[in-house]
Amino acid sequence: MKTLVFGASTNPLRYSYLAIERLKFYSHKITAIGGREVEVHGIQILIGHPEIEGIHTITMYMGKARQVEHEDYLLRLQPKRIIFNPGAENKSLYNRAKAQGIDVLEACTLVMLNTGQY
Repeated sequence: MKTLVFGASTNPLRYSYLAIERLKFYSHKITAIGGREVEVHGIQILIGHPEIEGIHTITMYMGKARQVEHEDYLLRLQPKRIIFNPGAENKSLYNRAKAQGIDVLEACTLVMLNTGQY
């Protein structure tokens, strides 16, 4: 199951950084998109709107105001699920995704991973 961490950060205090760490710990395939091209825990953070195939889950860490320009791109990836982590909730994208048959959750990826609900 391949996960896209959207809004990835190199800051160890950010939840997106911890999500990459935990996803890797649980042996999930990870792709990450953030503000700069760097590596976190051996995962290359991409920038922009790269062509990515086979995304099962997008876990959102970018705030709603900054998501708007990325909504069409994220939906084109045709994920099976989008998780809106606390602070990344976005009713517009939530509703658009749901209308396309994508499962949507307002939840915490870290809690889901640590409790076996991911």
